[in-house]
Amino acid sequence: MSFQAYLDNIQAKTGKSPADFKAMAAKKGFTGSSGLSPGVKATQITDWLKQDFGLGHGHAMAIVTLLKGAKKEGSQ
Repeated sequence: MSFQAYLDNIQAKTGKSPADFKAMAAKKGFTGSSGLSPGVKATQITDWLKQDFGLGHGHAMAIVTLLKGAKKEGSQ
């Protein structure tokens, strides 16, 4: 499954776009202008996504990857 397919599935399940997740993560203090905020661990983010949005681990990690800036929307 491509990275974009993960993001599409997440949006279909939650109704939230990648931009929505970026905004929510910033509001929670998980991210800053250059990716994850210092001291923030992927587990904190995946726990939030699993609890609040019912995402599985793989889909939650796709959002973490997006928040880190390692991949962008539209990537394969």
